[in-house]
Amino acid sequence: MRYFVVMRILLWTIVAITALPAVGQSLFDPHQLHTIAKSEGHGRQGVPKNNEDPARGYDMGYHRLELDLDPAVRAISGTVTHRLTALESLSAVVLDMSNDLVVSSVTRDGQATVFFHADDELTVPLSPSLTPGGDVELRITYSGVPPETGFGSFVLSEHAGAPILWTLSEPYGARDWWPSKQDLNDKADSLDMLVTVPAGQRVASNGLLVSETVQPDGRVLFHWRHRHPINYYLVALAITNYALYSDFAPLPNSTVEILNYVFPEDLASAQNDTPRLISQMQLFSDLFGEYPFADEKYGHAQFAWGGGMEHQTMSFMGNFSYELMAHELAHQWFGNLVTCGSWEDIWLNEGFATYLSGLCYEYLAPVYWMPFKRMRRDFIISQPGGSVRCMDTTSVSTIFDSRLSYAKGAMVLHMLRWVCGDSAFYAGVNNYLYDPDIFNGSAVTPQLVAHLEATSGKDLTEFMDDWYSGEGYPTYTLSWGQEPDGTMQLVLDQSTSHPSVDFFAMPVPVRFWSGGQDTTVVLEHSFSGEAFVVELSAPVDSAQLDPDIWIVSGPGLITHVPDLATRTDHLSIFPNPASEQLSLELDAPAIPLPWTIFNALGQEVGQGAWNGQPIPLDRLAPGLHVLELRGDQGSLRARFMKE
Repeated sequence: MRYFVVMRILLWTIVAITALPAVGQSLFDPHQLHTIAKSEGHGRQGVPKNNEDPARGYDMGYHRLELDLDPAVRAISGTVTHRLTALESLSAVVLDMSNDLVVSSVTRDGQATVFFHADDELTVPLSPSLTPGGDVELRITYSGVPPETGFGSFVLSEHAGAPILWTLSEPYGARDWWPSKQDLNDKADSLDMLVTVPAGQRVASNGLLVSETVQPDGRVLFHWRHRHPINYYLVALAITNYALYSDFAPLPNSTVEILNYVFPEDLASAQNDTPRLISQMQLFSDLFGEYPFADEKYGHAQFAWGGGMEHQTMSFMGNFSYELMAHELAHQWFGNLVTCGSWEDIWLNEGFATYLSGLCYEYLAPVYWMPFKRMRRDFIISQPGGSVRCMDTTSVSTIFDSRLSYAKGAMVLHMLRWVCGDSAFYAGVNNYLYDPDIFNGSAVTPQLVAHLEATSGKDLTEFMDDWYSGEGYPTYTLSWGQEPDGTMQLVLDQSTSHPSVDFFAMPVPVRFWSGGQDTTVVLEHSFSGEAFVVELSAPVDSAQLDPDIWIVSGPGLITHVPDLATRTDHLSIFPNPASEQLSLELDAPAIPLPWTIFNALGQEVGQGAWNGQPIPLDRLAPGLHVLELRGDQGSLRARFMKE
């Protein structure tokens, strides 16, 4: 859902960036903008019953929702029509529908039929059964008081004293307000949304507004029509006393209306903010193909929430900050055009949307590109573990973990770009989006990887094992020395923050400074302690690991060892992470050797003399530490994690 902040864990701090010259407005940390909302998830509520067989023997074709709603009253009534096709011999249609809703009737192709409603499922027996390829139309009339689960699937609130109602169904909340099929791999082909509301209210929804009709009783019927495949959780509506206006985005093949439904009290500020989205839409269209729903519209509907949600063709917005607008817009490609095929793969939605908001900085406001990367990296390494692959899809807060699904998902894409190269990365991502098996449908992680491998010619198995399924990150220690002829002798060590990955094989960029000049080399790091020789002509003053932040890694340590080329000793430590004691291996040591341990702040927290026995760690606080061993030829350092 693109966009709502997802966790009860730590929130991003707001980026301390003020005016953005390129777009003329303050920017806030996107993580905060997304995570706030999703942090309101209620654990394991709303998990569908049919995870083992979500297809349920049929393909959903069409939705028609005809609803009566009042934003001041927590109630719903109306009729939902589904047209569907049997994929096999079908004796019953099963839909997801909360027990809090009451079904008064169901018709099959216009004829009343029996139904059963229990355990949050509506079952409609089919007699006679449908044969494979057979179609049926079910019309379900219902009413009730929708529950509120997940991020608030059906919410009543207010702004400036005015009532507002909105829906937010991701991941499992659609059933709270309409009978639906909560299956990520079965998009309906089209949608009609007809909502009758009191006079003075406006309805925002998917697609194009085709009519706005005053009824005999003075209420108003809004009819929205959407003619693109759409997933169940992207069907949405919002109702309040909206003010509206439009911006327009010129694209190579069309001009897209950006229809904005905003609170009247925020109209002036919104009109100042939303035009910044035009260049974002142009950028994404240039990088990933033209906006997918250009024949209809893109829009914003303001709602009383801390973040945003990328409902198809009309994102619901808690505010109109630069990153939030970019994030929700990016979801129209990554999440809406192509939807993750399982919640385990939610990073295909949230990682891409987060990364694309960063690309707006890289291409449109470069001064903010490094802060964007630095903040995400630092947020990721604030904890030692956690995988991008979502291992508990019954937990809303785990699915929308802002550190992992969002920040780390985005930086995994950034590292894939680094490993594959720019041209191969963008070509692979575009081939993924427009693969006939994926386009307008759903995808899982191996499909993205296959396209990146095809364009880059690289085997990404180990990369994905480490960065997608594995947990944690590397921390590097670089020792360097330079011979009189300029030859650089380098040794690159690595420790990992979590035992699930013993080594991250990565190309590691190192920048060397000589006076005012710099040279960057890339070390293809295949094992810890690997030695490299680099030919440089000028005397080197200093070195910097990963200066442009291509890799998620802990604070690196760089040691200048003038006589490195003649040294035979090398320090290895284990286990890492360590809990009670730390063992050392040192080639040709002269013992005893003095040792000092520093914490992540550089403070000395322990010292002693190593005589070949393990060093006790019982007095150390958990966290990242540095061991320094001193000898006649200088010092050796190694990082380790105390559990």
